[in-house]
Amino acid sequence: MKERPAAFWRSLQRQLPAGELCLDPATREAHAGDKWFARALPEAVALPRSTDSVARILRFAHAHRIPVTPRGAGHGYVGGCVPVRGGLVLSLDRMNRIKEIHPGDFVAVVEPGVRTQTLQDAVEARGLFYPPDPASRSECSLGGNIATNAGGPRCLKYGVTRDYVLGLEVVQADGTVVRLGGRTHKNKTGFELARLFVGSEGMLGVVTEATLKLLPLPPDRACLCVGYDSMRAAARAIRAIFAAGLLPCALEVADKFTLAAARRRTGQRRLEGCEALLIIELDGQPRTVRAELRLVEAAARNAGTRFVQRALGAAACERLWQIRREFSYALRDTGLTKLNEDIAVPRSRLEDLFRFAERLQRRHGFPVACFGHAGDGNIHVNVMVDETRPGAAARSEAALDELFAQVLAWGGVVTGEHGVGLAKKRWWPRAAPPAVRALHRTLKAALDPRGILNPGKFLD
Repeated sequence: MKERPAAFWRSLQRQLPAGELCLDPATREAHAGDKWFARALPEAVALPRSTDSVARILRFAHAHRIPVTPRGAGHGYVGGCVPVRGGLVLSLDRMNRIKEIHPGDFVAVVEPGVRTQTLQDAVEARGLFYPPDPASRSECSLGGNIATNAGGPRCLKYGVTRDYVLGLEVVQADGTVVRLGGRTHKNKTGFELARLFVGSEGMLGVVTEATLKLLPLPPDRACLCVGYDSMRAAARAIRAIFAAGLLPCALEVADKFTLAAARRRTGQRRLEGCEALLIIELDGQPRTVRAELRLVEAAARNAGTRFVQRALGAAACERLWQIRREFSYALRDTGLTKLNEDIAVPRSRLEDLFRFAERLQRRHGFPVACFGHAGDGNIHVNVMVDETRPGAAARSEAALDELFAQVLAWGGVVTGEHGVGLAKKRWWPRAAPPAVRALHRTLKAALDPRGILNPGKFLD
């Protein structure tokens, strides 16, 4: 695609405060991709500091039919903010103010560039709680979380990002600014339009402000880390925990390949020979947490249990969670290319999924590492590819074809929290029936008739 001359971009530059439109090669290169493999160079990068600037940028882009790729912190895993059609990257990174934390209303009003952990730390200092906790929470932005409907380990008890969005300020494709929802915790005034933009991957509008629901901060936490000699023993423990009427805050699982890599990275000898691991967290009032901890431990122990480690209190729980946060880094340490697929299956299919992953590994000759959110069936299935081997790319694609076909046959989904983006564009027609795809296109055409917002992704 032929680039527009610098004089063209300077006409937009004059409409914005100084420094909000960048044309230099280094800035363009820095905004060419995210944590996935694809990259594409934009012609220009907008770094607005206000809703007014975002509206001016989109009015200009709409008038001139310029592709616009909205961008959060750039920590996505599916190429969602890769500007595949060139044009303009619209980064919300400088819109990073926490405008309000209201303990009486239990709401926070934030700009999209605020880092997730920054908000969590700020509200917890005031005895409040914002539960969604993606693994990259120290680096990812709330705007990106909204665009992908991000989750994390605490989804099991507390839900995902959409469950905390009360209101949004959105700039539409033509530059019109709309305020949707509000700050009340119930609202049935017309369609629930604010949530339409949650998970829309930057293709329907640009969020410039969010009003988020807060909860009271649970005063106590406790964790169990339980190792097993087989995935079957771990699956049996998961079933027993739910059968006992218990609902942990988080329930994470990891398989033997992941644990072997984590042992090499961390030196934790207790993981040696461990073929499955559960991390279970509880929160609430101190007396309740400790009583439930005993019940969870009783349910989690079975003939396959190798060890049990307990943690009481926030600081001890964070230390225990550190092993979970090392999983992705440990897999990267193997030197293999990690194809991270965030599929989700019905809970009853968890054990089937882990058995299927073992068969997939044998058939295609790749290690397959599985870990993730056992409590809600959202497992990160990582196909570990040695790209130096002949035919590796074709074989890895065949393995993913087989994985997604089986997940869909079980009534699962191809993405639980990362989004479709570019990475899963190939499988979008299989994941969504024709009538569903047509409905997506209808919504897109209504809100972005010129197709300028994040083009080249799964709706194209």
